[in-house]
Amino acid sequence: MKRIPRSKSALVAAVGVALVSVLAGCASTTSDSSGVSGSSSDSSTSSTKSASGSTSAQSTSDDSASYKDGTYSVDESYTSPGGQEEVAVSVTVKSDLITAVTVKTIKAEGQGEQYQARFESAISGTVVGKSLSSLSVSRVAGSSLTSEAFDSALDAIRTEAAA
Repeated sequence: MKRIPRSKSALVAAVGVALVSVLAGCASTTSDSSGVSGSSSDSSTSSTKSASGSTSAQSTSDDSASYKDGTYSVDESYTSPGGQEEVAVSVTVKSDLITAVTVKTIKAEGQGEQYQARFESAISGTVVGKSLSSLSVSRVAGSSLTSEAFDSALDAIRTEAAA
């Protein structure tokens, strides 16, 4: 048996502890046949889908907020490497849940148009059925900047829809 010098064994132990921590964090993750993963924890839900980029949405179970049913629209602008871009976000809320969403490009050029188009086609499957109260998306269909603009739009919609 080959003896590992003390400094290497400490490194191996540290890597082992880190690996166990990562695996423990993944232990409660479930996956269905569509490739959607979610946490089985009661305090939060998340979904992740990998296609042409990644798609994820998170919401905590803080459903103490109450929103008026209706459709709310916000135009949100943001800066990308290609310049100023803008999207129109429309969300329909019923019983504090998002029942429909649309995102339309108002202004984008070059690669920004491609990211916004992918975001527009993926966002509905990511957020419909989720609670508006604390929904947050990140990197939907590979688009992180459009996702950030969408989250900002949700903040404005929450303010407008507050009962």
